[in-house]
Amino acid sequence: MVHNIFKGLGIALVTPFQEDGSVDYHSLKRLVEYQLDNGADFLCILATTGETPCLTAEEKSNIKNFIVDLVHERVPILMGCGGNNTAAIVEELKTGDFKGVDGILSVCPYYNKPSQEGLYQHFKAIASATKLPVVLYNVPGRTGINLAAETTVRLARDCKNIVAIKEASGKLEQVDEIIKNKPKDFDVLSGDDALTFPMISCGAVGVISVIGNALPKEFSKMIRLQMKGEYEPARKIHHKFTELFSLLFVDGNPAGVKAMLCEMGFIQNVLRLPLVPTRISTLQKMSEIMKELKI
Repeated sequence: MVHNIFKGLGIALVTPFQEDGSVDYHSLKRLVEYQLDNGADFLCILATTGETPCLTAEEKSNIKNFIVDLVHERVPILMGCGGNNTAAIVEELKTGDFKGVDGILSVCPYYNKPSQEGLYQHFKAIASATKLPVVLYNVPGRTGINLAAETTVRLARDCKNIVAIKEASGKLEQVDEIIKNKPKDFDVLSGDDALTFPMISCGAVGVISVIGNALPKEFSKMIRLQMKGEYEPARKIHHKFTELFSLLFVDGNPAGVKAMLCEMGFIQNVLRLPLVPTRISTLQKMSEIMKELKI
């Protein structure tokens, strides 16, 4: 089995935009350097939080190349490559440019709601189409289908380059079942900031984080404390951000974290339709909490 290098704090990277809607590469550079200087262990690019469905093929290629050149192998890069058309993903993996990318994150097929056997065959085909490590992404709240623990473990056993899963089902019993039955070299990553503390306590090896865009130092510290078995100080950090976790997602992702980053002076609060900025009432609550936390 291929070794999983995606552990610790992974950042689900946002895509900053200028007022005219174009990609803001100056802010993107500043944001990436901020995260690398403050504890990020790897970057997850061109996925949900990056508003990837609203980027053109040229923009995605330019962003990927920009980040690969900027990071220059300082941390691993995990890149989103998924969808609900298996053949199209396989073709992309066979013909696309993945130079500088260390692995792919592939989300469960959305909208067409395949069976568990369909999900198995889908991911098996993806794994067979690339030599890169593959991280599965289970987020039934977005896709409308849950990748069952049994199917995850089956894929982990049968496909040597499927190395981990980003679990965002919100079901700790499912996470526990995967960790209990998985092969030794297969890992679980949290896909939900609010559940990262309990998931790592269950045996997860890290998180692909949204709040990490804004607070990499604090979130990284929590994870490192947990990994060393220092649960009490880690729990205090977790509880410190409980209300903020909720506010980040109440108006959709990445609206919350983009508003937060704007307040911190990193980016402009611009999203691409159909996403819109978070409500003023939500932003006010976030601002109050950020002042209390001295962010």
